Amino acid sequence: MPWLQTVRNVSGRAWRVWQRDADAYRASWLTNFLPPLLEPVLYVLGFGMGLGSLIGTVTYLGRPIGYLRFMVPGVVSVAIMFWAYFETTYASFVRMYYQRTFDAMIATPLLVEDVIAGEWLWGATKSVLAGSLMLGTFSLFGVIAWPTGLLVIPLALVGGLLFSALGLITSALAPSIDCFNLPIFLLIFPMFLFSGTFFPIDILPAWAYRIAALLPLTHLSALTRGACLAHEPPLWLGSLLYLCVTTLVLGAAALVLMRRRLVK
Repeated sequence: MPWLQTVRNVSGRAWRVWQRDADAYRASWLTNFLPPLLEPVLYVLGFGMGLGSLIGTVTYLGRPIGYLRFMVPGVVSVAIMFWAYFETTYASFVRMYYQRTFDAMIATPLLVEDVIAGEWLWGATKSVLAGSLMLGTFSLFGVIAWPTGLLVIPLALVGGLLFSALGLITSALAPSIDCFNLPIFLLIFPMFLFSGTFFPIDILPAWAYRIAALLPLTHLSALTRGACLAHEPPLWLGSLLYLCVTTLVLGAAALVLMRRRLVK
């Protein structure tokens, strides 16, 4: 099968692409580190202390919980999604189409699949960095349970791989950079709002609840909230399997579609 051969073509040289992106990231590390460090503070001030003071508590898994403690895992999950997806859409598209960085790398012994896999890994790395920094910042407010909070880091890796693959698929199919507005409006933004990030999804109407249950960010939010609260979420194994299988499927699709985009 052609897609299987494409996957098999990925080699350890993909880490060279990852290293190139990491070197470029370090060149502007200050501006890259500030957002995930300051963003949690803004969320705490705006939502936790502002909106949270009006809401007080929410009922989650049959027990009351302070709104700030409920909201924090959702914010971390959103950061995991945003940092991976935007890295492999806007940033990857610029490297592919405007800077011609991909063309330069393909002219070396690197295979096309190595370049794609390297971008995929780097997008996941951005999620791990963002998730770890936000986790550390939120812990200063006393809203993270330890040591279960450390489980957020492997969850950030899985979520980062999933949303990086989704971003690469978007980059492979988008005719121009302006076309990213459509999937962001139709998919990313609805997940941001309706995946259990800022309120429990069980308060949604039945039809909306069923749709929300199909969204990958819903499962990532549930697992992240369980880790941050030291409370095992229901059907956690199903959520984890959902994320892993979806990541594998989207990863293979990203390799095939990006290769088709780059090899003409």
